[in-house]
Amino acid sequence: MRGWLSIGSLGLLDGEWHCDRWFTGGAHRVRALPVPQVFSSWASKGLKPCPKELYPTPTCETKCQAGYNKTYKEDKFYGRSSYNVREREKDIMYEIMKNGPVEAAFEVYADFFVYKSGIYHHVTGEFLGGHAIRILGWGVENGVKYWLIANSWNEEWGENGYFRIRRGTDECSIESDVTAGMPRK
Repeated sequence: MRGWLSIGSLGLLDGEWHCDRWFTGGAHRVRALPVPQVFSSWASKGLKPCPKELYPTPTCETKCQAGYNKTYKEDKFYGRSSYNVREREKDIMYEIMKNGPVEAAFEVYADFFVYKSGIYHHVTGEFLGGHAIRILGWGVENGVKYWLIANSWNEEWGENGYFRIRRGTDECSIESDVTAGMPRK
């Protein structure tokens, strides 16, 4: 990931804020923070925000793609209720088949930040915190079962903003904290 210091042959992450927009590091747990909070907390340590010309803030789009007939306001969805899904692979799969993607939280370790492609499984590095994601589906590649997951970090990360993680083994506790919801009608 651009901006992080790399150590060792495994490319583990170390260091502090280095121009990546959404992580803090070093002696702190890695966590997502809104940009103003990141800048204000690091400014107190004498660190300055990254130059805007290197990392411009993307424009928030409030219109849909050409030919899409719903307005931005019409396209928003709200939940009516949420509930926990049992910590079993088959229950999670059934929920996705019946009602669509589910939300989950999992444990993030240092080696997750160097993920580029393939089926992720934790190998090395310290625990850095938790992260919420959306499980979209599942599959099998070369005999290895996986969950297909949408991440929120951007399309430049992982497999165009997505990643795959081992399924059925509770890898990084991915199957331990799954939540689903019903939309408002």
